[in-house]
Amino acid sequence: MADQQDVQTPKLEDLPKVAENLKSQLEHFNTGALKDVETQEKVVLPTAEDVQQEKQHNQFIQSVEGFSTDALRKTETVEKVVLPNAEDVQQEKQHNQLIQSVEGFSPDALRKTETVEKLVLPNAEDVQQEKQHNQFIQSVEGFNTDALRKTETVEKVVLPNAEEMATEKAVETVLKGIEDFDPSVLKHTETQEKVVLPDAEAVQQEKTQQNLLHGVESFDKSALKPTDTVEKIILPATEDIAQEKGQQQLREGIETFDPANLKHAETQEKNPLPTKEAIEQEKQN
Repeated sequence: MADQQDVQTPKLEDLPKVAENLKSQLEHFNTGALKDVETQEKVVLPTAEDVQQEKQHNQFIQSVEGFSTDALRKTETVEKVVLPNAEDVQQEKQHNQLIQSVEGFSPDALRKTETVEKLVLPNAEDVQQEKQHNQFIQSVEGFNTDALRKTETVEKVVLPNAEEMATEKAVETVLKGIEDFDPSVLKHTETQEKVVLPDAEAVQQEKTQQNLLHGVESFDKSALKPTDTVEKIILPATEDIAQEKGQQQLREGIETFDPANLKHAETQEKNPLPTKEAIEQEKQN
């Protein structure tokens, strides 16, 4: 058939290799040492929590499938326009002024300049570093390999100490014990499965959850009252208006500031002499 694939027989050298000691044990294995046992299948019954969860899941699916869309009410979405505050208006005004100033900028007010390229000469430290680097390269290029002496590498074998030998001996003893282990000395055992009953706290939590679900499922939506959402516009307080006015006056004062009103001043650097007490304290230290 076209759907069947060709099955190729693997070659002898492609088959997985089996260790010699394991191969000998498998060949000389005595099947008469095995005991006849019967397999018992045990059916694990669901707990009360599993039954309750399955019941709740089925009830939820039934409530979703039997939901009536006729109980829904038609609503209309009302879009409300939020007016900008004083800060937003001021920012928009500044942005528009900036755009107008950029669009109305005259390039004729710019002055023509010429770029002058300056050649920076290296200082004494740079010259000294360059000189040392060249001397190092010349010494490497002109190095005479005949001045080297022939050496032989001696490999030393490090013997294990007493602790390492004891560890190796203990590992060999454990491996030998595992290889020589006789499984016939094992005794036949049966596994008993025990059902753990829930405690009082778990029962109380389950009861509380059931009461809560029952209250949600039996809730009467007709007891709810229709409400209208009222959106209020909060006006800025007197303190906020005063701060905004002060910032605006400060900004106008900075923009209209005339640097010609500044007076020329000279900075005098004074070197204060130490006092007698400071000199005495310095001597004591």
